[in-house]
Amino acid sequence: MFATLRKPRNPLLRIGALLSAAWLAACQPMASGGSNGGQTIDTGAPVPVALLVPSGSGNSGDETLAASLKQAAELAISDLEGVKIDLRVYSTAGNAGKAAEMASKAVDDGAKIILGPVFAEEANAAAVAVASRDVNVLSFSNNTDIAGGNLFVLGLTFPNTANRLASYAVSQGKKRVMIVNEQTTAGEIGARAIQAAVSRSGGQIVGTATYPFSQQGVVDAVPGIAARVKAGDVDALFMTARTAGALPLLTQLLPEQGVDPAKTKFLGLTRWDIPTATLSLPGTQGGWFALPDPALNQQFQSRFQAAFGAAPHSIAGLSYDGIAAIGALVKSGNQSALTRSALTQGAGFVGVNGIFRLRPDGTNERGLAIAEVRAGQAVVIDPAPRSFGGAGF
Repeated sequence: MFATLRKPRNPLLRIGALLSAAWLAACQPMASGGSNGGQTIDTGAPVPVALLVPSGSGNSGDETLAASLKQAAELAISDLEGVKIDLRVYSTAGNAGKAAEMASKAVDDGAKIILGPVFAEEANAAAVAVASRDVNVLSFSNNTDIAGGNLFVLGLTFPNTANRLASYAVSQGKKRVMIVNEQTTAGEIGARAIQAAVSRSGGQIVGTATYPFSQQGVVDAVPGIAARVKAGDVDALFMTARTAGALPLLTQLLPEQGVDPAKTKFLGLTRWDIPTATLSLPGTQGGWFALPDPALNQQFQSRFQAAFGAAPHSIAGLSYDGIAAIGALVKSGNQSALTRSALTQGAGFVGVNGIFRLRPDGTNERGLAIAEVRAGQAVVIDPAPRSFGGAGF
């Protein structure tokens, strides 16, 4: 979902009796002046909401994702109380040009806000297509490079994870951090996020190491990384590697080269519990990573499974959060409920992944838990915050 796009333009749910749909605090949405403020709504009629999904590409993975996003949105709508959402689904085929076309069609059809699409190029194109028509886009992308103006990203971003992990690590005495990242766009974006987060948290970057995104690239880089760690002033290795990429090899080879994870903590910018088999790797034991509030997410997983007979896609919760946030704002009865100032009210929302809020720059801030890998399990060692301004922020 990453892309280098430089054309800037610049929730909340009810899960049975366990989680009520509500803001973290009451807010009074007001219209945002100027372009891209957002559409006003008829509070007495169903609100037209467009959902852009990647179906139609011919890729089975895209079809599965599209179905899961649609089902999660439908589940959210069924949970809303006192709010009517007129959901209209549009297929983008995972293509930027098609996404722009469908975004324009959705607005022609009366959409007051757009939820989706998934991929950065699509989201960028969709938002550009409807920017002059004052329609906000809540995309499922996690790429902060495209955020701004009428485009918001709902996905879990690298700055979110880096800030949470760096803050916790520094609080636990892991203040001297070495960054290890692959030579890819995502790796470079991740490294910048780590550097900023460590500095913000009062830590120090004592080294950096990069490697070509290949098995041989990792093998060749590990001795140098290990030598730097054994120089004695590295408290933690903060890695951008994914479980489907270099993470298994890095966490295997570094200990073999004399890096002791008990002394030099392994930190992960990505989810180490997807797939869960990663948690059983010897090299990941004792490592820390951040993840959405496990209790709330598990409730969503269970409800989705019961409703549709299958587990949701890993990002389906973003669709639920988006619809539920829209519903909570609309419930205020304010015709300006979908303007930028309403969407970015500071109290934030509670979603299936925990608390979150949208920022005026189009990015988001999410409350995350810290987990440690122990005996093949992800054990929460610092719970996700339940409000903004408290521990974890």
